Amino acid sequence: MSTQVPYILIAEDEPGQAEVLRFNLEDEDFRVKVASDGQKAMDMLEDKQPDLLVLDWMLPELSGIEVLRRVRKSDHLKHLPIIMLTARGDSDDKLRGFEVGADDYLVKPYQPSELIARIHAVLRRARPELHEEKVEYGDVIMDLGRQRVTRDGNIIDLSSTEFRVLRALLSRPGRVFSRDRLIDLAWGSGTYLEDRTVDVSIRRLRAALNEFGGKDVIRTVRGEGYAIDFET
Repeated sequence: MSTQVPYILIAEDEPGQAEVLRFNLEDEDFRVKVASDGQKAMDMLEDKQPDLLVLDWMLPELSGIEVLRRVRKSDHLKHLPIIMLTARGDSDDKLRGFEVGADDYLVKPYQPSELIARIHAVLRRARPELHEEKVEYGDVIMDLGRQRVTRDGNIIDLSSTEFRVLRALLSRPGRVFSRDRLIDLAWGSGTYLEDRTVDVSIRRLRAALNEFGGKDVIRTVRGEGYAIDFET
């Protein structure tokens, strides 16, 4: 499979908030590290530049706004995408954040799904190479721009829902996705559907992928969910 996994650095001093952020970002398959204060964030940025920084304003040692200021003055870090994630929601604070150089500004409390959407949007603008137009695994190729799937050169006819389910499975080949997780990824977080709706979509997707012969690559794990796996 041809993909790059973005590395996200979180600068957040509140352990509970940091853990929630880490969990949700790792669940989206980002690589994540956490800095508990502003100076540690700067040290980690100098050691290995991430693809994006999620930055709290109210940090010990160095404030988030000072970290932002130093990054924008640095020759090798100045183009780093940065999202401010802070409880400071006054319009003057937002304006200051953008003036100093934030790419986006999100106020706590927030929905993790919104932060993830904003991360993807900022990365698409700043690092388009991280968002490839094609996803390949085995003999299956997903052309994301053209919304087309082929297997061994044969065009696979999929509904939009089946396309999204396949995209979710292909995001982590071999990983078993629960029905609830597939609902979140293919239908949207917070959507209520019966498990059999997922099962029907998987059955149709499996039939479509197998239309021209070849190995059945969708693996069912009883009581757990589904995976796409050429190795089994």
